[in-house]
Amino acid sequence: MVKNLLFLLLLICLSVTVASAQDMLVLQGRVQDRNSAGIPGATVRLLNTNLSTSADGQGNFRIDNVLNGLYTVQVSALGYATITKYVNLQEAGETVTIQLTESASQLDEVVVSAQKREEDLRRVPISITALSSRQVQEFRLWNLRDVTAISPNTFAADPGDNRNVTSIRGIATTSYDPAVATYVDGVNQFNLDTYIPELLDVERIEVLRGPQGTLYGRNAMGGVINVITRQPGNTVGGFASIDLGNYGLQRYSLGVRAPIVKDKLYFGAAALYRKLDGYYTNVFNQTDFDRLNVVVGNYYLKYQVNPRLSLTLNAKHSLNRNWGAFTLAPSIEDALANPFEVNQNQVGKMKDNTFNTSLALYYTGSNLNISSQTAYQSNYRIYEQPVDGDFSPIDGVSILNNYGRDWNKVRVVTQEIRISSPTSAASPFQWVAGAYGFYNDNPVKQGTYFGRDAELLGAPFTNFTSINVNEGKSHGVAFFGQASYWIQPKLELTAGLRYDYERREQAVRGEFQMDGEELQVVVPDTSSEASFKALSPKATLAYHITENYHLFASYSRGFRAGGISQLSSDESQPPLFPYDPEYSNNYEVGLKTSFFQNRAQLNVSAFYTRVTDAQVPTLVLPEAIIVTRNVGELTSKGVEVELNAAPAKGLEVTYGFGFTDAEYNNLIVGSGEEEVNLEGNKQIFTPNVTSMLALQYGYDLGAAQKLRLVARGEWRYLGKQYFDLANQLSQEGYGLLNARVGVQTRRLELFLWGRNLTDEKYIDYAYNFGAARLGNPATYGVSIRGNF
Repeated sequence: MVKNLLFLLLLICLSVTVASAQDMLVLQGRVQDRNSAGIPGATVRLLNTNLSTSADGQGNFRIDNVLNGLYTVQVSALGYATITKYVNLQEAGETVTIQLTESASQLDEVVVSAQKREEDLRRVPISITALSSRQVQEFRLWNLRDVTAISPNTFAADPGDNRNVTSIRGIATTSYDPAVATYVDGVNQFNLDTYIPELLDVERIEVLRGPQGTLYGRNAMGGVINVITRQPGNTVGGFASIDLGNYGLQRYSLGVRAPIVKDKLYFGAAALYRKLDGYYTNVFNQTDFDRLNVVVGNYYLKYQVNPRLSLTLNAKHSLNRNWGAFTLAPSIEDALANPFEVNQNQVGKMKDNTFNTSLALYYTGSNLNISSQTAYQSNYRIYEQPVDGDFSPIDGVSILNNYGRDWNKVRVVTQEIRISSPTSAASPFQWVAGAYGFYNDNPVKQGTYFGRDAELLGAPFTNFTSINVNEGKSHGVAFFGQASYWIQPKLELTAGLRYDYERREQAVRGEFQMDGEELQVVVPDTSSEASFKALSPKATLAYHITENYHLFASYSRGFRAGGISQLSSDESQPPLFPYDPEYSNNYEVGLKTSFFQNRAQLNVSAFYTRVTDAQVPTLVLPEAIIVTRNVGELTSKGVEVELNAAPAKGLEVTYGFGFTDAEYNNLIVGSGEEEVNLEGNKQIFTPNVTSMLALQYGYDLGAAQKLRLVARGEWRYLGKQYFDLANQLSQEGYGLLNARVGVQTRRLELFLWGRNLTDEKYIDYAYNFGAARLGNPATYGVSIRGNF
C-alpha cells in the first residue's frame, strides 16, 4: 500500500505540472426563477471536481480556476427542483443563465455516483433507486432498513440486535459476510458489525440492484447501498431537529457546516441522540424489556489545498446501549398470540461501540482524476448481562461474551486508489481503474452457560460453561477497471473486469468450565488457512433513444467471499473446514424514461440471476454460532417498476413495485448422516412482492411567508416470505400504512406523523429454529426541524 501511495503522489505531481501550464478559465452566470428573478444562495457545483460556489443576493455566481472542457453543472436551491446542465467552457468569461422551477411543479434531476463518478441518474445503465435529502425527511428514514419496499425487491430486517439483514432480488444476507454491500461516504462497511445503520444528515441514498462486483468487489452480489452524508463547504448551514413519540421515543439531532478559512478549510459536525423505552414487556419481572439509548456522531474536516486537490478527514461513531437485546418469542405462534411480550429470566444488556474514520484525497487534472481513501473501522460488541438462549423463564441456556477488551472487537483497515479519465474531457471514451486492499482482525470468544434447569433442555448435567474461541484474520487485494465508449452518438458500450484475491486464517480452541472450578481445554489450539480468487466481469449496452428515453441490457457477475468454518457442536461440520465463494450470473434489461417536461419519470426492468455454490448458513444451538456450507444452486427472476410524478401543482406521486421468484434448483441440507433434499424451496428473507405507494400534497397558505401545508400518506405491501430453508416458517403478505401532516417554511417545519397506523401484527424476523420477533407496532409523534 505504501508503494501505491507513492505512485499516487507522483501522478498528482505530474498532473499539477501539466495543469499549471494551462490557462485557467472562469465560469460565471446567474441563477433565476421562471420570472427572471435572481435566486440568492443557490448552489452551483461542477460534478466530479472540487469546484462549487453559492449565488449572491442577486443570483449571480462565479467559479474560478476551471480547466477548458465540457462539464456537467448541478444547480440546486431550497424550494426549487434540482437540475443538471451541460456547459462547454471554451473561453474565459463565458456567462450562462440557469433557470430553476419550483419543486412543487417539477421533479429533481438526480445525480448519483453508482459508477464511481457523478452522473445523471437517467443515463446510468443500472437499476437504481435514489433518495434525496428531502425524500429522506419525507419518508422519515431513520435507519437503513427503512428503505424496505421503497426500492423495489429490497427487504431489510433487524434480527434483534440492531444489525440489518438485507436482501435484494432474492440475494439475501444471512451471515456476517453480507450479500448486499453498504458504502457510507465511499467507505465499504466491511461486515454486519462495522457499519452504522442510523441515518444522520444524509445528502442522498442510492440503492443499486443487481451484482456490482466489478467496481465494488466482494459481497455486492445482491447490490449496493450507497449513503452519502452532507459535507461542509463555503456556505454556513445546518439543522436542528426534535422528534417525540409514544413508547418514550425521544430523538434529538443537530448539525452544522461552515468554513473555517474561506476557500481553504471547512468543518462539519452532526450528532444524534435517540432514546426508546421499548415496545416489549418482560412478563418475567414486568419491566420494559428493550430499552434503547443510541448516540451517533459524524465529523468532517476538509482542506482545499488548491482548486484541483482536496483532503477530507471524516470520523463517525455509534454508542448503542440496549437493555433487552433479542426480543424473541420461542415461536411464531407465541409471538403472534402474545404480541410484544417476552418471558425471559435474563435481560441481555448489549453494549455496542462502533468507530469509523477515513482520509480521502481527491484530485482533478487535465489528464486524469485521482482519488484515494484510507479507512479504519472497529466494533466492540459485548453482552454486559447474558442473553437468554432458551427465551423462557427457566434457568436453562444463556449466551455470554464479556471476556475483556481483547475479544469480540472487530478491526478493519481498507485502502482504495482510483484513477479515471479527466472530468473536462469531451471524449467518447471514459474510464476508471483502481486497486483495493483490506486487512481484517476478528477475535471472537463466546460462552454458552447451562444453568440449573439445563437438564430440561437435554443437557447431560447443569451449571457449566462451554466456551468457543474463534480467532479469524483475513487480508485481500483487488484490481479493477471499467470503461465506456460511445460506438455511435446514441449507442454506449460499457465493459469492466475485477480480480479479487483473499486469504483467511482461522484458529479455534474449545474450553469447558464447571461453576467454581478451573478452566479446562477440551479442543486444543488448532488453525487453518485458505485462499480464494474471483473474477467479476461486466458488460452493458445502452441505447440513448432521446434525452428522455434510455434503454439498456447488461450482464454482470457477482461473488460473496469464501471462508473457514468456526468451532461448534455440529459434528457434521468440523471446524476449520473451508467453504468456497458464492458466485452469481445476472442478466438484465431496463428502460428509463422522463416525460411531461420532467413532471414524470418511469423506470422498468427485468432480471434473471443464477447463483452457484450457494452459501447456506445454519445457526447452531445452543452456542448461537453460524456454520456455513456450499450446498445449493439458486435461480432468481423478476420485474421492477418505479414511477415518480408531479401531475399537478403541489401533488407528488411515488410508486415502486417489485416481483421476485427466487427458488433453489438444488439444495441438500442436513446434520450428521441425515440429508434432506429441499429442491424447489423458496429463498429466505425474500418477499415475493414489494409495493410502495406514496401520495403527498402541498398547499401554499401564503406566498409572502412561504408557508406551506403538507399532507402525506404511504402504503407499503410485502408479499409472502420464508424464514427457513425448509419453508416451514413463513409470514403471509401484509400492508403498512404511514402518514404525516404539518406545515413548513423554507427554514422551519412542524409535522405530526404515524407509522403502522393500523397496528398490523407481523413477523419481521425469525430464526431457522423458530424463535421470532414482531415488526414495530403503531407509533406516532411530532417532529420539529429547523434549517439554517
